[in-house]
Amino acid sequence: MVSNEQRRRQLAREKYLRQQQRRETARRKSRQRNVVIAAVLAVVLAGGGAVAATGALAGNNKDKKDDAAASATPSDAPSSKAPDPCAKEAKAVAGEKPKKMSWKKEPEVTVDKSASYTMKLETTCGDMSVTMDAGKAPHTVNSFDFLAGKGYFDHTKCHRLVNSGIYVLQCGDPQGTGAGGPGYTLPDENLKDPSIKGGKYPAGTVAMANQYNPQTKQGKNTGGSQFFLVYKESELPPYYTPFGTVDEAGMKVLKKIANAGAGAPDQTMNTAPNASVVINKATVGKS
Repeated sequence: MVSNEQRRRQLAREKYLRQQQRRETARRKSRQRNVVIAAVLAVVLAGGGAVAATGALAGNNKDKKDDAAASATPSDAPSSKAPDPCAKEAKAVAGEKPKKMSWKKEPEVTVDKSASYTMKLETTCGDMSVTMDAGKAPHTVNSFDFLAGKGYFDHTKCHRLVNSGIYVLQCGDPQGTGAGGPGYTLPDENLKDPSIKGGKYPAGTVAMANQYNPQTKQGKNTGGSQFFLVYKESELPPYYTPFGTVDEAGMKVLKKIANAGAGAPDQTMNTAPNASVVINKATVGKS
C-alpha cells in the first residue's frame, strides 16, 4: 500500500519530469529556429543603394555587405577542406576574368511571357540547365536573358555553399564576394508559387537572392544578378523569387559540389565551396 507521502513524492517527481521535457523541447525548437534564421541571413545578399541571403541573395552598387548578412553566419555548419573535384577544369580557365558591367535601370521586358526559357550554365564542375517560366517571373527571366546575352555571368565563380539549415549554392556575382550586382534591382515575383508553399524550397529550385531582412521586414524587391540553386529541400520563408528548375544532369553536378563541402567563413562571411565552381559561359534561349 502506497502511503500519502509516497504518492505525493511520486506526483511531484512526475510533474518535474514533465517540466524538464517541455523545457528541452523548447530549447530544441529554439536551436532549430536559430539555425534556419542564420542560414536565411547567410543567403541574404549584399546590397547598397536600391538593392541578396539564403545565406542572402542579390546585387548592389556600393560593394558593401548588407549588415544582416555581415553579422550572421551558419557557425554550426560543417567546414572542412575536402578534395576539389573541379580543380583540373578550374586551372584550365584560371586566367579568364568576368567583365565589369553595370546598368542604371532594369532592361525593358521583351521575353515571351507565354514561353519557357532555358538557361544553360557551362561550369568547371559540369553543365547545368535551368528551365525558367517567363509567365510566372517575367522580370527575372528577362533579366537573365539580358545579362547572359551580354556575357555578364561568363567566368564568374559561385561564391557560397550553405550546408547547414538550408542547402544551397549561390552564384551570379562577378565580384565573387556576395556584394556585386548589375546596378539595377528586380521586383519580387512568384512568391505564392505552390512549389514553395509551407516554407520549403524543394531540391532543384532556382531562386533569387535578395537583401530582405525578415527581422526588420525591409529589403523587398532587391533582387539583382545573384541566385541560388537548392540541392536539398530547404526550409526558407517565401521571400525569394523562384524562377527555375535544375535538370537531372544539373542536380548530379550540384550534389558533386555539395559533397565536396564548404570552407570556413571568410572576411565577407561567405562559406565558399571547396569545389572550384566557375561559370565558364551562360546562355539563355526559348525552350
